Amino acid sequence: MSNQTHYTLWETMALAEYKNAPEKISGKTSLDGLEIKPLYTKDDLKECDHLENFPGQAPFTRGPKATMYTGRPWTIRQYAGFSTAEDSNAFFKQALAGGQKGLSVAFDLATHRGYDSDHPRVSGDVGKAGVAIDTVEDMKRLFADIPLDKMSVSMTMNGAVLPILASFIVAGEEQGVSAKDLSGTIQNDILKEFMVRNTYIYPPEPSMRIVSDIIAHTASEMPKFNSISISGYHMQEAGANLVQELAFTLADGLEYVKAAHERGLDVDQFAPRLSFFFAIGMNFFAETAKLRAARTLWASWMSRLFNPSDTKSLMLRTHCQTSGASLTEQDPYNNIVRTTIEAMAATLGGTQSLHTNSFDEAIALPSEFSAKIARNTQLILQHEAGLTDTIDPLAGSYYVENLTSQLISKANMLIEEIMDMGGMTVAVQQGFPKRAIEKIATKKQALIDSGQQVIVGVNRYQSENEPEIDVRMIDNSSVRNAQITQISKVKSARDNTAVAVALSKLKEAAQTGQNNLLSLAIEAMRARATIGEVSETLSDVYTRHRGVSEVVRNIYADAYGNAEELEPIYTAISQFKSETNNAPILYLAKLGQDGHDRGAKIIASAFADFGYDVIAGDLFETPQEAAESAISKNVHVIGISSLAAGHKTLIPELINHLKAKKAEDILVICGGVIPQQDYDFLYEAGVAKIFGPGTAVSDAALETTNAVISNNQRTHNYRKARLSGE
Repeated sequence: MSNQTHYTLWETMALAEYKNAPEKISGKTSLDGLEIKPLYTKDDLKECDHLENFPGQAPFTRGPKATMYTGRPWTIRQYAGFSTAEDSNAFFKQALAGGQKGLSVAFDLATHRGYDSDHPRVSGDVGKAGVAIDTVEDMKRLFADIPLDKMSVSMTMNGAVLPILASFIVAGEEQGVSAKDLSGTIQNDILKEFMVRNTYIYPPEPSMRIVSDIIAHTASEMPKFNSISISGYHMQEAGANLVQELAFTLADGLEYVKAAHERGLDVDQFAPRLSFFFAIGMNFFAETAKLRAARTLWASWMSRLFNPSDTKSLMLRTHCQTSGASLTEQDPYNNIVRTTIEAMAATLGGTQSLHTNSFDEAIALPSEFSAKIARNTQLILQHEAGLTDTIDPLAGSYYVENLTSQLISKANMLIEEIMDMGGMTVAVQQGFPKRAIEKIATKKQALIDSGQQVIVGVNRYQSENEPEIDVRMIDNSSVRNAQITQISKVKSARDNTAVAVALSKLKEAAQTGQNNLLSLAIEAMRARATIGEVSETLSDVYTRHRGVSEVVRNIYADAYGNAEELEPIYTAISQFKSETNNAPILYLAKLGQDGHDRGAKIIASAFADFGYDVIAGDLFETPQEAAESAISKNVHVIGISSLAAGHKTLIPELINHLKAKKAEDILVICGGVIPQQDYDFLYEAGVAKIFGPGTAVSDAALETTNAVISNNQRTHNYRKARLSGE
């Protein structure tokens, strides 16, 4: 049979019209690195080898199950957790009553980083961006009256993964549910933390030992539990394009399989329980294609590297979450539409479970009202939109299949590059994925700020009157005080000798490499050790990892394109230089335990391009540390990036430290997820400028520079005296 394509007369006429069309419909290359044409035909399916198999057949392009949603729809999940265990428990019960089918737990940043709530470094973090868990008793209250033998529980935890998973297991035991009957997932994806999210505790190598110990323990003791959720979500949220998200996530997964395999575990013993976690953004068709490409790539690489006997070991099963980065503070009800589009892309791509973000999450933690809308979005898609009527409904689409093929090819090349480096652990230690993602993130922001990428309500079609949104507020001080009281009760009632013995065994195992760390952590939590005590015991051996902050350069200004629009910034900086004989110095601070640094890195890169001397402070600084470091470096302005709701505690504390050191001449600006109703409080505390979500970096740079010029003229003599030590 001839390979020549035969077109009907109608198709021939349509192609002729397309070829003679004006230049405005010519193709483009997307920021995801995909070649996009204005018209696709059957010719674009020629290289799509992935179409040869049915759903449920390797390489599972069309879905991991033969019947997909016609047999069982995706699981509706909601990522939730805030304040105390009691408050989160009430929220969980309400969500389950409203149709949610599984629980996904968000822990506060103090817990993520392995600190008890009474630790001085976490004064602004307790209960703010998740639920505070210090002991097994907190975990028991979190799941009170929720049967753990019937409920699937997903826990986003990587840093303090050992004591958290151990606490969950002990809470189940004391509820009457054995470990073998617990179902759910622990994220346990530490490599991703070193790339983007930064809620690590220990360095990469001992962290990988923890990962493999958890895989080993769950493989033998917890047959219904997924030992790891390999996450690309936070990569996309940090700015990764789809090719990077695919390649880096799958390379992480292969590294974890390798680590467990080298421990002597048979691949078929644990690989079928691995799961994945992807972000779903606004590139609708490409996101659908991404999930199909991910399944194909995973099956191919697992077969190539490990040759498992069980085809389930080749099967990629995934949870998805709609994008948080696509949510806007401006016109927030638009976010309901964005989330719906993203949810449809995830389900058409064949996800196994889904969390839909609430429309107010660019401002604060979701309210009960917004959470209900997010949950109902999935219910409507399941019951009203016909998405569960057929299997892989976009199969055979010229466009989707071509995108799938492109993603497979481009991600494959990036995975090969990582393998040539020696695998993902080596790549992470060299900073390769982190730099690559930061470059794309900075370029994306420049395209938005310059209007080349339209965001409705932000850089085009803005509303004159913004609606007032009721947001959930957490009283951080009362939550922390309540947690400290609970810790004291547990410590006064426990057998301290038993705790000391259990922690000693854990420390010895960390030192010698012998025995399973999760098994020993379970013993410690049974004895009522705290999360912080277990984490500190391990950090005594492994140390606490300190990341290195780098600033990528010559990305933002080049991508922005319109040099004339940036000219006022350059002029203002030149004015400052002529008045002081120095470039303005910006110190970027991340206070508390918030490791999300996409915004801070973009600001650093853009301001450096404009002519600032930019100093990126260490992650996880206390207000006092940031103030002292900024003073020692003679900076003109401190920029604080806040995404975890600790701004009302941490920023005033920093300003007070500046005042105590007679450094009031240093301006303090801040940006991130800060509700409008907190602005007056921060201004009264001494903040000079606040830049909310959606602020163009170019606008922030001009406002900041003008403020620095005015402040320098006003405080010149005062600053001169301070710097001379008078």
